[in-house]
Amino acid sequence: VQLQASGGGLVQAGGSLRLSCAVSGRTFSSHAMGWFRQAPGREREFVAAMRWSGVSTFYADSLKGRFTISREITKNTVYLQMNSLKPEDTAVYYCASKSYSGSYYLRSQYEYWGQGTQVTVSS
Repeated sequence: VQLQASGGGLVQAGGSLRLSCAVSGRTFSSHAMGWFRQAPGREREFVAAMRWSGVSTFYADSLKGRFTISREITKNTVYLQMNSLKPEDTAVYYCASKSYSGSYYLRSQYEYWGQGTQVTVSS
């Protein structure tokens, strides 16, 4: 499974960005997709996840209401819509794929990772 994240950039506080993650390869083996982020000097943290079935979505509590994960099955693409961005949202954002059920919040549960896309929010 190969993952290609895109859509990052520089945005002012209060603005929006939509990240994309294109999935290729053994896509049928992917059970769910997640987004994580890592700010300088900090651990990589969970942002959002969803099953490819679209039935369930999961969010970090602190991001609920501002971030939305979605997917477009025909394009094998997962999106992260980020609204009302804050300077503390500045980080490299990674998409990841997991093949099995279990926790959607733990990065150790994800087998495949994209290269990351930088999001910078200016104040």
